[in-house]
Amino acid sequence: MNDAAAVTDLDWSGFINLLRSVGIDFGLKLIVALIIFYVGRIVAKMLQKGIQRLMQAQKTDKILESFVSNLAYWVIMIFVIIAAINQIGVQTSSLIAVMGAAGLAIGLALQGSLSNFAAGVLIVMFRPYRTGDWVEAAGIAGSVEQVQILTTVLKTADNKQIIVPNSQIMDSIITNYSANDTRRVDMVVGVSYDDDIDKVRATLHELVESDSRILKEPECAITIAALGDSSVNFNVRPWVKTTDYWAVKWDLTEAVKKRFDQEGISFPYPCLLYTSDAADE
Repeated sequence: MNDAAAVTDLDWSGFINLLRSVGIDFGLKLIVALIIFYVGRIVAKMLQKGIQRLMQAQKTDKILESFVSNLAYWVIMIFVIIAAINQIGVQTSSLIAVMGAAGLAIGLALQGSLSNFAAGVLIVMFRPYRTGDWVEAAGIAGSVEQVQILTTVLKTADNKQIIVPNSQIMDSIITNYSANDTRRVDMVVGVSYDDDIDKVRATLHELVESDSRILKEPECAITIAALGDSSVNFNVRPWVKTTDYWAVKWDLTEAVKKRFDQEGISFPYPCLLYTSDAADE
């Protein structure tokens, strides 16, 4: 009996010692894991704030700023959590494999959306256009109403709203007519060969100088562009503020017609030659 009791006491003491050693070992691992999590969280927060300051300095969109900074934070936190769990002794290789497979599946399912998102990030970062600009992109011309993460909203001249995926815009040539403060109006004026070209040039100069919206610098170029089949073609190229472009072009076109009528300068009509062979009838 005494021997049996002694053996029992020995077993319990060994079990208690084992629990102590395991507990101490697990406690140390748990403390290290908590330190990893705490330090990693501080690093993730610092990186998040750094990204926010960088994007604020570039005056990027608030939505994009919040999204990118939060995305960076959680990407780092995922690695921190995996490292902390691994420190405790949990095997994370299978967890990483599952997460990788899930990420691949989600990426394939959202391939188009991810492409539009990436293009939206590039648009907001590099600013090829801003809200209110008149642009031509992806075969569509219109005024930019909104630049969103996945799409850009355009309003056409006839007041239609067109939503264009950002990936299509970034894959095409973007023409921004509002990027600069000034634009050049390109006009071609054709006159008859019978008209005095010096008088035509002087009349065009007077019309340009009489419009206060036309800039003095750069100087307006008025030159003979070509000797056509039925007309002498003048290039008229005044510079105007971008906001005045269409108004000046339309008004100047009308003014040229009225003034040429007063001065007796003619616009030649296309000449069509009709022949008939009476012998064939």
